[in-house]
Amino acid sequence: MIVFAVATQKGGVGKTSTTVNIGAALALFGARVLIVDLDPQAQAGTALGVNLAGQDQLPRSFGWALQARLQGMHMDTSSIWFDRTELTHIFEGTGTLHLLACEESTMTAAQDLIHKKGYQSTPVLRRMLLELSDHFDYVVIDTPPAVSSLSATALAAADFVITVSVPEYPALKGAAATRGTVDYVKDRTGGECDPKYLGAVLNRSNPPSKWKSQEVNIRNGMLGAGLAPFITDVRTDNRISDSFAHGVPAAIRYASHAPGKMYGELANQILLRTQQPPEKWELPELIETEPDVA
Repeated sequence: MIVFAVATQKGGVGKTSTTVNIGAALALFGARVLIVDLDPQAQAGTALGVNLAGQDQLPRSFGWALQARLQGMHMDTSSIWFDRTELTHIFEGTGTLHLLACEESTMTAAQDLIHKKGYQSTPVLRRMLLELSDHFDYVVIDTPPAVSSLSATALAAADFVITVSVPEYPALKGAAATRGTVDYVKDRTGGECDPKYLGAVLNRSNPPSKWKSQEVNIRNGMLGAGLAPFITDVRTDNRISDSFAHGVPAAIRYASHAPGKMYGELANQILLRTQQPPEKWELPELIETEPDVA
């Protein structure tokens, strides 16, 4: 089982859509996939058609399970996950797609408890996920868009960390900060957790004919900052955000159209990098001359 964390310190860059669509693409490849919603905003659940509204749904929040484990109690995680494999049933040869969903108050309480217990609690999520290794091939974690104990727990749980940027300077800074944080996890967990940085997704990009100076500078800046951007961008497409309203990831809903093809190509590049040393990764070329500003 391979665990990916999708993380960045800048909100609003499409981290959740990247998480759920990478997971969905892997499921379409035939893999057994678990998506973990660790963001109290619970948008990954919305993207997969799950909403933990009402008191009767709170016991199925992964926030409860985290709190229980942190207090020395065991909860059968399989009793609270949601099977969303039905979303892929129109295709042949697909794998499975499950979700550990969350709800704001329970996940926020879990975050406070992790913070209270300090660094020794940081590996809690990794320990819980390792118990599920017989059930899944890949786990993809959606993380809060800020420096927090939950974010640290997600990075510690990961085998590989993927960050996200959009063609804006604050987003590039947030991605670079996340890249730097990954290197400290091993020391802070006493060697128990050792995530590897895997690369950056440029989200909401434009086709080359619409590039302006800022986008060119961001693309070059991602290379200069050592973010190792993937070859495939996720271009601006209203169908990606529209898919949230339907509770079906764009990689599935538009599998034969541009969104599905982009996420499929991106997922393939992600898997390839997990099998290669960084010096073998294929990177975009540095743009030596800026296109004309429209």
